[in-house]
Amino acid sequence: MHAAEPTARQTGTLPADTLPTDTTAERGQRPQQEPAAWSRGHRLAVSVPIFIILLGILVGVSHITAVSANIQPTGQTMSMLTGDTSVTFNNTTGHALPSVGTYKVTQRYITIDAKRPSTGEIQHIRVLIREPKGAGSNRPGVVFMHGAGYGTCDNSFGDVAYSLSSAGFVTAVIDKPIWSTTDITRDYPASAKIYDQTINYLRSLKQVNAAKVGIYATSESTWISSYLLRLDPKIAFQVLLSPMVFSPRQSLGFLASQDFTLVGAHSGYQSIVRRVFDMDGTLFGLKNFDLDIEQPDAYSIPTFVAYGSKDVMTAQVEGAREILDLAHRSGNWDVTIRSYPVANHVLRLGNEADSGTGFADDYVKDMVSWTVGTAAGLEQTSERAAGTTLYQSIAVPKDLHADRGLTLYGAWIHIAMLVTLLLTLIIGIVALIRKIVFMIRRKGPALGFKYGFGGALLSLTITTLATFLLFCGGLGQVVMGIVQLAWGGAPAEDPGMMYWSWPVIQVVCTLVVWAWSRVFTRLIEVAKTRGLAQLPPRKGAIGDVVSGREPVLASKRFARVLFWVTAFAMFHVLLFFAFWGLFIY
Repeated sequence: MHAAEPTARQTGTLPADTLPTDTTAERGQRPQQEPAAWSRGHRLAVSVPIFIILLGILVGVSHITAVSANIQPTGQTMSMLTGDTSVTFNNTTGHALPSVGTYKVTQRYITIDAKRPSTGEIQHIRVLIREPKGAGSNRPGVVFMHGAGYGTCDNSFGDVAYSLSSAGFVTAVIDKPIWSTTDITRDYPASAKIYDQTINYLRSLKQVNAAKVGIYATSESTWISSYLLRLDPKIAFQVLLSPMVFSPRQSLGFLASQDFTLVGAHSGYQSIVRRVFDMDGTLFGLKNFDLDIEQPDAYSIPTFVAYGSKDVMTAQVEGAREILDLAHRSGNWDVTIRSYPVANHVLRLGNEADSGTGFADDYVKDMVSWTVGTAAGLEQTSERAAGTTLYQSIAVPKDLHADRGLTLYGAWIHIAMLVTLLLTLIIGIVALIRKIVFMIRRKGPALGFKYGFGGALLSLTITTLATFLLFCGGLGQVVMGIVQLAWGGAPAEDPGMMYWSWPVIQVVCTLVVWAWSRVFTRLIEVAKTRGLAQLPPRKGAIGDVVSGREPVLASKRFARVLFWVTAFAMFHVLLFFAFWGLFIY
């Protein structure tokens, strides 16, 4: 009788398809029983504290980064002495003073090499010289100074320079000195030297009286003129259009705050202004926010100041008062102020970029009359302050200052958000490709998310990014409204998205935080099921989760990386919202 064949149990082997799958049993442990799912009340009890903690962090960030600025008093006015803006003098010369159109005008170009002292950089600048034909010698001169932008001698000041030349002035319009700078890195002291170089060129001409050369400055260039007057106190007179009397931080902070209000932006968007202008620009090489320009020397010569009633960029009441105060402190009482109805920031009746857009009312005639009489040394007989009443909606926010801590945190949160979003985008694209490949090859789940975490991650990511786009859209509409306002347009009757988007974003952000708290609650619940949420963790639980044998999030390691990277990026988007004040309710 043959011996019985050994059984599989006797040989210690099992067929491949009967291998045990319970790793705990394989280790000689009792198989882990699945705990019962939490009740709704249990989940709510865990979700609420998580929600409060997350929301508390975001609300705290919003309040810590908030910047207060005193914009009181509001609705300031300054009455003029008369509504008649004409400028007259006691003419003792015995002959009529020249006016617009008295002389024909010739023009020619020269080129100067403008050297930037701080770097040695050279810009070849063209200068357009206009001269009154047949006016003889001993003529006064005017050099024009550009406002913001990239003006050239050909596309700037053409009509007003021609008008002054036709009244007997030799005028010079130059290409704006910009070198390799940008709008926010302009070198104002260097620009002042180039304008003074042009002034000295006019002084060198035979037909020009060197003691009667003045300047015509508008908007941004009135910051430069402050340096120029300190550099060259022999300048004879100055015409200032919509002068930016205060430092760039204060002037631009006022401009943005006022215009955000005028276009109807929600107060939340207006709070962004204060955070922006409390930044320490020196950390990024921006040194122009706190220029020392409020100096008596800047107004120590005869000065003509002109404002337009539709100018939404200039603090007119406080600016006029500051000019008068500084001028009087320098011993100068020869300051004439004119205010014109309907005129915008550049004293035009519309967009200066549109051809044929004229100056407001009698501005050119008044300005020419003043420069002619002043250059002739005559005594002014008209009122010093005339025109429409000056109005200023809010006070200049003079308490804005450079906050280095806020700047460092703001830079970190923006960089971190961009980096994490970029990383999420890369991993998300790889995940999409992986999913497509797995579907084509029918290899099963590409990511293996469990318990609905994949769908929750996708919906929360889409919601958060859509909210981010809504924020950008609302802020973009505010900016476009301000641009239209700056060029003389009227604000829309219905502000639309720039108003309703802010509270909508606040509500959605709160709901997103609540949704994330529910996701984390579910993670804790599943982790407890897997033996992780206990002290000490169940033996082998961590290894089972990491290996994917008993996953909490997903069976694939790539999916787990995708989840946590995306969650980290979305949290940074929420921190971004908190930085800009969206969690101040």
